[in-house]
Amino acid sequence: MRPVDSQLDPLLDPAEHRAYRLLVRLAAAAPDDLAGTAGIPAAEARRLLESLRAKGLARGGPVFEPLPPDVALGGALLRRQRSLESARQIVAGLTEEYRATARRRVPDHAVEIVAGAAALRERIRDVQNYAQEEILWFCRVNPIAMSSPENTEETSALARGVRYRAVYERALLETPGELDGIAASVRRGEQARVAESLPVRLAIADRTIAICPLVPDRDRDFGEPTAALIRRGELLDALVALFEATWERASPLLPDEPDGGGPAAAERLLLSLLVAGFPDKSIASQLGVSRRTVQRRLDRLMASAGVDTRIALAFEAGRRGWLPDLGDAAQ
Repeated sequence: MRPVDSQLDPLLDPAEHRAYRLLVRLAAAAPDDLAGTAGIPAAEARRLLESLRAKGLARGGPVFEPLPPDVALGGALLRRQRSLESARQIVAGLTEEYRATARRRVPDHAVEIVAGAAALRERIRDVQNYAQEEILWFCRVNPIAMSSPENTEETSALARGVRYRAVYERALLETPGELDGIAASVRRGEQARVAESLPVRLAIADRTIAICPLVPDRDRDFGEPTAALIRRGELLDALVALFEATWERASPLLPDEPDGGGPAAAERLLLSLLVAGFPDKSIASQLGVSRRTVQRRLDRLMASAGVDTRIALAFEAGRRGWLPDLGDAAQ
């Protein structure tokens, strides 16, 4: 690492830098004084003092006094900082152009392999920390790198305005405590849906980068997990299309309060689990009530909707806006 003092080299040459430091120590000096202290010829000392005066670091003559460096060099440092920022932006633009071209030429630039649970977990954290607009999730049962409680990055991302849409595999919701965690995420702003099964594990950030494990679940016990980090291209477009198609078919889970009233939050949770295909026993377990209580609450909801079957109840719930977007799922 370079010494801190050498950072002034573009503004002062080494001889000027040393002369200024000596002048500060002396408080005031004529060329002969500086020459004697520095061990240099008087003519050289005079040249250095006049150079310092020209740069706003000294005043006077024939006896010179030091001036504060922040006033003289602050403007130059600011201009240098602006120049460096401009150069950084140019380099960033050129780098992105290179990567875009390289991805068309070399497949390795479009797909990067990440090996190991720890490395995969860090990449998942990174894509969430750098996301600006949206995260898309496929959440399957038995996560291989990060469980829901470990995903603290989602909270901060939601707080800064990143939109989260997550599709959960039905079996995952039957894991003890998982539904409570999802409910907490939804209260923070996540949009959640549930599907009978999901084809892959998947995380997509801002539709510019995706993480997708490469090893099937049936082989997950053989060695460390590996995943592909997929950047812009047709493969990423296909994964986004897969997510959107699955999202459209999935059932809404724990939606926000519907417009125009409707059942309370607990009843809407019961409805969303019903539409997701959970049997009464599983719903009772998730809600912490008896199976008979689930049946009574469903009977009350059917009476309120003016229907006598659960299929008709799901349809009415969608039509009345009790569960947003449920109308299509119920048909």
